[in-house]
Amino acid sequence: MREIVLSTDNINKLREIREILDDLDIKIYGKSDIEGLDFEVIEDGDTLYDNALKKASAMAERVDYAVLADDTGLFVTALNGEPGVHSARYASEHDDKKNREKLLNNLKDKEDRSAYFKTEIILIDEDKNIIPIEGVCPGKISLEESGDNGFGYDSIFIPDGFDKTFAEMSHEEKNQISHRARALKNLRDKLSNL
Repeated sequence: MREIVLSTDNINKLREIREILDDLDIKIYGKSDIEGLDFEVIEDGDTLYDNALKKASAMAERVDYAVLADDTGLFVTALNGEPGVHSARYASEHDDKKNREKLLNNLKDKEDRSAYFKTEIILIDEDKNIIPIEGVCPGKISLEESGDNGFGYDSIFIPDGFDKTFAEMSHEEKNQISHRARALKNLRDKLSNL
């Protein structure tokens, strides 16, 4: 069985990745599963790739396992790509509700509500090879919050081809179509070739 450490403190992200990769012969550890990994990475990169690489590299320096890190952003067309790489701290220091409120407020006079989520994953394998992977999910921003499942911007993002937000979907449904699911599908392909 292959073992991978996910470089994140986000329990929702860890749960989602474990669910999506559940059928593979991989054990995925979170930072809290391994003693001595109490460190923080400042996500100050200019791109999602930069932030994912910083997190993966910091973890790879500390463990002998393969390492996985990601960064995700929501890019809104009418806001010139905002919040983008700053999605997690768009309104303040990592407050999902305030981030959603700010985004909806900034879009209140905008007709174009098209947007996309993008996840950039960095896998650093046991031989310290750096493997970048990405996934994109196009959609639009709803007029108001709807749904109780999910986290982040899930309650205001409607993926293309659907009439409900990510937060109105079951975890299983979202995990079939989300940006992270698409990136992890690409990761599956990479892992099978390693």
